[in-house]
Amino acid sequence: MNMRAIAAAGLCFVLVAGCQTTPDTTTTDPEGVTAPTADADTLRLLYWQAPTILNPHLSSGFKDSEASRITLEPLASFDADGDLVLFLAAEAPSLENGGVAADGTSVTWQLKDGIQWSDGTPFTAADVVFTYEFIVNPEVATTSAGNYDMVETVEALDDTTVQITFKEPNPAWYLVFTGTNGMVLPQHIFADYNGPNGREAPGNTMPIGTGPYRVTSFVPGDVILYEPNPYYREADDLAFSRVELKGGGDATSAARAVLQTGDVDYANNLQVEAAVLQQLEAAGQGSLVTNFGSLVERIIINFTDPNQATAEGEVSSLEFPHPFLSDPQVRQALNLAVDRDTIAEQLYGPTGQPTTNFLVAPAQFESANTSYDYDLAAAATLLDEAGWVDSNGNGIRDRDGQEMRMVFQTSVNPVRQKTQEIVKQSFEEIGVGVQIKSIDASVYFSSDPANRETLDRFQADLQMFATGNTNPDPGAYMQTYTCDEIAQQENNWSKGNYARHCNPEYDALWQQSTQELDPAVREDLFIQMNDLLIETAAVLPIVHRADVSGVSNRLVGVNLTPWDLSTWNIAEWRRP
Repeated sequence: MNMRAIAAAGLCFVLVAGCQTTPDTTTTDPEGVTAPTADADTLRLLYWQAPTILNPHLSSGFKDSEASRITLEPLASFDADGDLVLFLAAEAPSLENGGVAADGTSVTWQLKDGIQWSDGTPFTAADVVFTYEFIVNPEVATTSAGNYDMVETVEALDDTTVQITFKEPNPAWYLVFTGTNGMVLPQHIFADYNGPNGREAPGNTMPIGTGPYRVTSFVPGDVILYEPNPYYREADDLAFSRVELKGGGDATSAARAVLQTGDVDYANNLQVEAAVLQQLEAAGQGSLVTNFGSLVERIIINFTDPNQATAEGEVSSLEFPHPFLSDPQVRQALNLAVDRDTIAEQLYGPTGQPTTNFLVAPAQFESANTSYDYDLAAAATLLDEAGWVDSNGNGIRDRDGQEMRMVFQTSVNPVRQKTQEIVKQSFEEIGVGVQIKSIDASVYFSSDPANRETLDRFQADLQMFATGNTNPDPGAYMQTYTCDEIAQQENNWSKGNYARHCNPEYDALWQQSTQELDPAVREDLFIQMNDLLIETAAVLPIVHRADVSGVSNRLVGVNLTPWDLSTWNIAEWRRP
């Protein structure tokens, strides 16, 4: 089924360097010791952001979903061209085959017959129904629940037929049970954990799936070992008898391991300075695959005060608005003090483009109405007008006894730390104090509600990371800035509005988009939402960045898409 009317023309999927000669069977480490490379039937993956849980519906970061995707599958997904690719579904629903209701209120999926879970249990429509019930159960507090808000019911019409009925006519019927947020869970494994004990389920660390490989051991934050799933529908076509996913380290070491030393076959998310990547790639052991999709590196603004706590101990609570970031004039001043061009040119090179848009893909949704300037004088004037001046001569602006000091946090990564330094220097030039904080990625992107250092809890003034819409339809992505999606203690910080932004005007636009069936009108609504976020400086986009991976010359079949995880087609990966 072709979804190009939804997916953008112009999504860039570029193989930066062509295939080179297969390397020798030995490598030399920095001390000069020669060691054998990976066995031909072992696939070695390196994720410097180490996975900590293997249930994507309880995870805040792509790292966990990447590892989960090797085992778990959605009904369908989308390739880089926006075409629907079937996994558990037998055919794509359409108006012509009766799968999509003419009034847009329901969609019916036919499932493949004879599929089994990796423990031999039959997969049926009941598993899809249960997955929905698990996802939307507020006691479980999944991170993907917002994607299913438009669903009224999910019913199993028989063992291989699932009908999804929506609360209103839904132009984006393909948003649920597809791609990154659509992975289906086994009812027989999770049935006893559909409640407050959801995070205690054994399936969160030893998942049972329908995908090509199954987990044999998992040390959170370290190593995951997989073997072929003997019940996989195409088990005889799998190329590897063993898959090793190693977590930890840093992005530069991961790039070196695949591009220079040849120790691994695939390295994910190589957020490394462009000049360093080019130097490593010149060693000839592997190539860079650059996928320009929807990722935007952005600064998130905390609309609540991270320095006050409620009587119940909640920090960054709606009870206490931020003392100065709640002021749009202050936020606009900060926006003017972000040197996007320097960040993009010096740190990202060809893998990043400066942007002021929150929504950048598919192309028809990218606003042409926004622009950015780097103007410290104008920024200082805005702060003066807002009443923030340096009254005591210490270099930091203040008002009514409140000094304009901020904690700016992100994950440990050289590019991000250098970005922080560039931003800090500009902010300090206009009299805003900045304390830089860097948190290990396995902690920062953890979804553990007890962890105070996660991006979900956001106990700082500013934070930075990259994300984007994981579906050709941006509805779920734009929903994250609605009032109902605010992450707070009462929902275990499981929702996606970490900024605690709430604007009724924005919510009204989003609500209208969920019911608008005219594609052109709907596109305009998303552009209006983006423009409202930018005009009010509710978020500070910095760089539209590529998702960069390193692929060994010993590996073929890696085919990235903006609309799913890197491992989405791992069943097709093999040796040349």
